[in-house]
Amino acid sequence: MSIGISQTLRLPEELKVEEVELPSDKTALIIVDMQNDFVRKEGKLCVPDAEKTIPAIKRVLEKARGSGVTVVYTQDWHGRDDPEFRIWGEHARAGTWGAEIVEELKPREDEYVVRKLRYDGFYGTSLDHILRLHNIENLVITGTVANICVLHTAGSAALRWYNVVVPVDCVSALNEFDYAAALRQITFLYRGKLTTSEKLRFK
Repeated sequence: MSIGISQTLRLPEELKVEEVELPSDKTALIIVDMQNDFVRKEGKLCVPDAEKTIPAIKRVLEKARGSGVTVVYTQDWHGRDDPEFRIWGEHARAGTWGAEIVEELKPREDEYVVRKLRYDGFYGTSLDHILRLHNIENLVITGTVANICVLHTAGSAALRWYNVVVPVDCVSALNEFDYAAALRQITFLYRGKLTTSEKLRFK
């Protein structure tokens, strides 16, 4: 049985982007799942625009490193026969090329990599513990996929009372609707702020 949808769904006409300045010692940069399987054309679950976000994410990463901001990467990390493969097919298998973080954004030794089994970067991981150790209040969230792992991580952060900031040129989705819907949820439901890699500053 199929259900037809007769009404037209409308995208938000405007998503407000603003200048944002954050204190370096209270802020963490989260880079979500910028891994070969999601970013590269030959990856098993390629997000078409993910590769285009690398320069903007790198710009924010360089600002963060230069200002002493805590940097955390999430890394999708699945074992053999993970139930999630029934939804998306096999991807980000532990120890494979596809699960590696892209070369342009490789973490440094003093940065954190949090391996996760599900969309949410907080679920079953040490992410919240790491952030609390550093007295973090603000999270700048970048990466892919906007309406899946980025959105779930942003939502989980907001429900833990972190302030969420998303540079719109640093996230990507499988299509324009999912991209806009994710930003709408982050701002409307979680009261996050939208900015760009150029408009974001650390002090």
